[in-house]
Amino acid sequence: MIDIISSGLVSVWLEMAGMDQAGLNASLLDNLETELSQAVFPQQPDPVAEAVMQQYLNRLSAKGLSKDIQGIWVQSSWVPLAKNSGTTPLPAASLTKIATSLASLQVWSPEHRFETLIGVTGPIVGGVVQGDLVITGNGDPFFIWEEAIALGNTLNQMGIRGVTGNLIIAGNFYMNYEVDPLKVGELLKQALNSTSWNEEIIYQHSRMTPGTAKPQVMIAGNVISQFGGANSTLIIRHQSLALVEIIKQMNIYSNNPMAEILAANVGGAATVRQLVSQAAGVPIEEIRLINGSGLEPENQISPRAVVGMFMALARYLQETNITVADLFPIAGIDTQGTLEDRKIPVSTPVKTGTLSDVSALAGVLPTRDRGLVWFAIINRGTDLDGLRADQDLLLQQLVSQWGSPNTLPELIQPHIDGRRPGIGDPNRNQILVQTVAPSS
Repeated sequence: MIDIISSGLVSVWLEMAGMDQAGLNASLLDNLETELSQAVFPQQPDPVAEAVMQQYLNRLSAKGLSKDIQGIWVQSSWVPLAKNSGTTPLPAASLTKIATSLASLQVWSPEHRFETLIGVTGPIVGGVVQGDLVITGNGDPFFIWEEAIALGNTLNQMGIRGVTGNLIIAGNFYMNYEVDPLKVGELLKQALNSTSWNEEIIYQHSRMTPGTAKPQVMIAGNVISQFGGANSTLIIRHQSLALVEIIKQMNIYSNNPMAEILAANVGGAATVRQLVSQAAGVPIEEIRLINGSGLEPENQISPRAVVGMFMALARYLQETNITVADLFPIAGIDTQGTLEDRKIPVSTPVKTGTLSDVSALAGVLPTRDRGLVWFAIINRGTDLDGLRADQDLLLQQLVSQWGSPNTLPELIQPHIDGRRPGIGDPNRNQILVQTVAPSS
């Protein structure tokens, strides 16, 4: 028999299940050891979950959809409760972003910040850089209008209001989810000079902290893409939001460019696949990726692997001060983005996925009788609204059978308000050199 007690597996199992182990006596723990060692992957499904799933599949079948291509995996801790085509890789759509989230947290800490370096190639005379302004990116996937405005205000605070030379874009610098260096350079150049703002920038500025200044940095030259960078004097380190906040924003709005950039930073789709297979403990054959967003049907993941990745995130985050609820939208709380008009049980952290003939949903459902129930649903069909409604009904029926918990388990309590993080916060700009040369 596996020595579950000494390995600490009972404690982990209870926590992953969302159950309170305080007050459990030794006899009960002994019984848990025996039951867990015999039932980690039981052959018999849970009667309640199986009945609800069959009703769900019958509804889809009545609409002319084949049951064989509807993937379902429902699990409580390590105990599967119901499954249908659960180990078959299916087009996962934006459930792929769960893989990108997990891989990112295998490479960086939740508090990791991507740095964008700002340098100049000449002295600053009378508030004007006598040379070029050089932007060297390091893969920040969430540098948007507000970030550019904050950067422009920092330059103004340093006394810089003009550049005689060019705006040079180097490294991996992205803006507004665009990756073409010449395009992002034009966007940045416009954002730094408020006299050239369009309605979109004006609107984004209005959403910033009241009283935020409007930058005026005039760049006389052109935008130039320079792969190897340029010799320059570093004057500012602009830090991104923390990785946990970036992932939350990516998942709330299911932002494909952000996911693509994060996956590229990790090392590409093949690296993401390898990392998440190992972290989740699922066969790599059940994960097929060509990008980090899930935008193409070639991105295929089995429902079991999706659940394994979600649970792996929760296990990893137990060593931090955040939870999966800080990475994904929460039903009843994050009502914008992909959860708009959904009827998923309240307090359920989820990730949605949509392609033209795919509707997918995965997450962790808090219940009274079964603790935390992890699930993944991947549907094939073109009536996307109908598929979403049936997914929501499936979860509602499970909660109706098992009840809602009196208190939300710590494992899925949100600790960070990710709906509007400190975007455009100038305090993240670390000024290294006030002036490159004395102003005159």
